[in-house]
Parts: sequence; structure tokens; C-alpha cells
Amino acid sequence: MLASMHDDPPILVCADLQVEYLTPGRRHVVLDADAATARCLELLTLWRSNLWPVMHLKRIAQAAWFNPASGLTDWIAETKPRPGEMTFEHPLPSAYSSSRFVDYMSSIRTTRCILIGFSLDETILATAVDGFHRSHRYQVVTDAAACRQPGTDDAAAYRHAVVNVIGNFATMQSSAELIRTSGAVAV
Repeated sequence: MLASMHDDPPILVCADLQVEYLTPGRRHVVLDADAATARCLELLTLWRSNLWPVMHLKRIAQAAWFNPASGLTDWIAETKPRPGEMTFEHPLPSAYSSSRFVDYMSSIRTTRCILIGFSLDETILATAVDGFHRSHRYQVVTDAAACRQPGTDDAAAYRHAVVNVIGNFATMQSSAELIRTSGAVAV
């Protein structure tokens, strides 16, 4: 995973792990939420236990379907950021819509990030594309990234298409492969 033993560990970026995405009947309810959440928690635990950097993205839009005043934008309890972990709120799908995020990403020495979480077809896709255009390197953990219920009948085909598009801008990896190679990540 690391180019050399002197590289910093990649930043685990937890995208939009919010109650909104788990609430049945909501526009952005995700598919396979239980499986993706479990994998996100597994990776979050690995990063935290090794004291590697963790970043949390929180979607705060001003649209009626995503009211920032409601409890639906709250973190999922198990994934709530801990002291010392970075948090960034973003109004548009890309994390780069947060000026604080842009400032942080442009100031760090290494820009290798592991993307996990919800809104595969919005935040993860948009952030990977925006990062690609800034020469930032992203890896998306495909089985730790959940996708909303699309407006089509074939949810699997929709998710597959989104993953294929993201693959043009980021490296795709499974959680098992990332965990297996995590021993190569040295601090």
C-alpha cells in the first residue's frame, strides 16, 4: 500500500455516515446499509486502533429533503467523530465544496485518502473526481461504500455503473484487500 516506509499512512475519509441515509422512506436511503456500515466500522476501528488519521465528511445541504436543523443529519452513533478526528461539512456533493476541506487538502504533504461511507453516487463520486483534478489520490473501498436507492428497477446495475465511473478517477479496492495489506502501512 505504501510506496516507501517513510510515507504517511493514508487518511480514512468517512463520507456522510449520517442517520439520513439509514431512515426508511427518505429519498437518500442507502442499499445494503447494514453490510456497508459493518465494513465502515471495521475499517474505522482499524484506523483508530493504529492512531492513523481519520476524517469525517458531513453533508449539510440547504434543500428541503436534507434539512440541517433535523436530527437526520446527525452522525450514526457508532461512527461519531472522536476528539482529534477531523470533520468537514460540505453543502454540495463534493467534499471540495467545503473551503476548509480545500484548505486542509492543499496544505498536507501527502494526499492519499481511503474513501468509505454513504452516498457512493454523490459525495464519493464527486469527491473522487474533484480530487483527481487536483492530483490527489483516492482509493474507494467498494464494499464499504453504500449507494442510495436509485430511481431505476435494477439497483445492482446502477451501483455497478457508478463504481465503474469512479474507477476512472480513483483506485477501487475491497475491504478485505485493504485490511490484508494494512500491515504494510507503517507509521
